[in-house]
Amino acid sequence: MRCFRTALVAVGFMLALASPVLAQDEAGELWFNPAFETSLDDRTTVELETAQRLRSDPRNDTFFARLWLKREDSQGRDWNVGIEQNWTGPDEREVRLLQQVGYDWGPLEFRTRLEQRFVNVDPQTGWRIRQRLGSTLPLTGDADGWALTGNAELFVTLRSTEPGGQTGLTGLRTFVGFERGLGRYDVSLGYLRQQDIRDNSEDRIGHAPYIGVTVDF
Repeated sequence: MRCFRTALVAVGFMLALASPVLAQDEAGELWFNPAFETSLDDRTTVELETAQRLRSDPRNDTFFARLWLKREDSQGRDWNVGIEQNWTGPDEREVRLLQQVGYDWGPLEFRTRLEQRFVNVDPQTGWRIRQRLGSTLPLTGDADGWALTGNAELFVTLRSTEPGGQTGLTGLRTFVGFERGLGRYDVSLGYLRQQDIRDNSEDRIGHAPYIGVTVDF
């Protein structure tokens, strides 16, 4: 329990950093996150991750597919490279190149991701760092039993996809829920909050039930 309290304090601090001054534009969403993975050897995995982000009008639904190559080193760190195709509404298309590392520090779980973003309606390549912090608390003595999990992820834009676009802290995603393994399946159920932080305008907030399933072949 101490490890999860530590993570909650850290997540609360990240939320405080991102608290907007202006009013918020809030709406409901629904997130599905199916993924499929297979092991190439004891340390190497290939994963196809997909997501369907369903949003109420006038916001556009978003769909993506990511192909990951994952490798665990001798220290337990996970090194990943990937490519993503993203569809937003009827017209916007985006390709992302992804480089990511996951690592632990005591009870805390970190994930650092660097993205290069190519959006069909914008003229330049965007660069963004995403830093996630979380923790997991097992609720049973069974390794595949239910666990309580939570995390917060900051989005920091280094270079916008449009000239003169917003940089710096541009988003905060938080999640709290439950997860467990069921044979070849890993299931995650919870609540996700997405905050798009915008200069001189209302922040956009999405509140979403979240359903994630990973199938191991």
